[in-house]
Amino acid sequence: MTSRSAAQTFLMQVRETLRQAWPVLISAWASMAFGVMDTAMAGHASAADLQAMSLAVSIYITIFVGLMGVIHALIPIIGQHYGAQRLLEVGRAWGQGVWLSMGLSALGAIAMLFPDAWLSLSGDVDPAVRNGVTWYLRALILALPAALAFRAIYALGTAVSRPKVVMTINLAAIVVKGVFNWVFIFGKLGAPALGAAGAGLSTAITSWFSLAAGLWIMRHDGFFRQFQPRLDRPRWADLKELLRLGIPMGGSYLVEVVAFTFMALLIAREGMYATGGHQITANLVALCYMLPMSIGIASASLTAQAIGARDMARARQTGLAGLSIALAGALLTIALIMGFKPAILAAYTDNLEVAAMAALLLQILPYFHLCDAMQCVNAYLLRAYKVAVIPLLMQIIALLGLGLAGGWWLGFGPGAGSLAPVLQIIMPGAPSGAASMWLMAAIGLGLSALLQHIWYWHVVRQHSAHSA
Repeated sequence: MTSRSAAQTFLMQVRETLRQAWPVLISAWASMAFGVMDTAMAGHASAADLQAMSLAVSIYITIFVGLMGVIHALIPIIGQHYGAQRLLEVGRAWGQGVWLSMGLSALGAIAMLFPDAWLSLSGDVDPAVRNGVTWYLRALILALPAALAFRAIYALGTAVSRPKVVMTINLAAIVVKGVFNWVFIFGKLGAPALGAAGAGLSTAITSWFSLAAGLWIMRHDGFFRQFQPRLDRPRWADLKELLRLGIPMGGSYLVEVVAFTFMALLIAREGMYATGGHQITANLVALCYMLPMSIGIASASLTAQAIGARDMARARQTGLAGLSIALAGALLTIALIMGFKPAILAAYTDNLEVAAMAALLLQILPYFHLCDAMQCVNAYLLRAYKVAVIPLLMQIIALLGLGLAGGWWLGFGPGAGSLAPVLQIIMPGAPSGAASMWLMAAIGLGLSALLQHIWYWHVVRQHSAHSA
């Protein structure tokens, strides 16, 4: 292949990745709008509601994302079936994913029934905040079965390059979520003002709406009917394949988010304003993460299709295109967030103390997001090759060992205060504990990105050699 034809092929892969990534991005932003609305509305209700929201969301996201990661094993499985034109296998795999989502919902519900076990890490929590956390999580138990089953629909649409289906549903769900948030958080139209718990109830209603819409489209859309998506009896062979890939994938998702959960629980020790500032920062970081995540999902889907078609050169080119787009997107995101920081903080809260705390913590965002973006795309590309265990071990060492444990040690543990000279340069004025945890989390993400990138190219070379 000449250098000119190689460049043309690369640009073609960039265009194809972007074509599939933008609906995934809009869909992800629409899903994130739920958290943004909850945080912003709770912030305008009261500081106590904002703290309850911060703690409850951290617990729920930990549980949901871990379980969602198991369901997302459908993306490379279905992608490879679709690339190999095994169309009926696509429909059967989807049905087994739905069965798996029901079993996982029961496990998640049990974990959310005992919020005190999670809140024990936060020290003394105001009783009003504790009550808000409890009722928020109880409402989300009702949402979990629908939310996980909908992820099976999401995985199908993404794996077969039809992400606009979920995008359309998620955009409609924003309206549903906004209306019910307004009703139940603030007590409109005769409903009681439930605060944080009202946000949980509106999420449950919206989740069932999204599932119903997704099932209706699958039943009536001719493209999806070719796969004959069906809920056969559970098949252990199919479920075992899902679990073999899904458990380490879910573990990987869990490792990525657990740092945020325990950061929120530990930072609660520094008070209500530090918690609120952390929640806004974490929410913005999660919102920024949607861009590399959408690129990673699109790249992984296209890579899996190429692997199914036994076109390893295309799989490699797709991966390189995804990494390049993610790097450019991360730099653009950082510029926009830092340039519009005052307006963004004003949209989140009218509490000056909380806004000031968030502004101090946001100083870490450029470093954090760049590392986060690159480790995200590398992880998704490895999943396209059905490689999940080694990346999970790398993330445990980097994110939990160096990032979370190191952050606790240097922020709240025996080494508290050791990072003060560094923090005065990177995050001057930020509270020591929260700043230490954010800095170590960024360093952990950087190490994870480096390790996974090295392993990704090892896997690519291995598959290319086998196909030669």
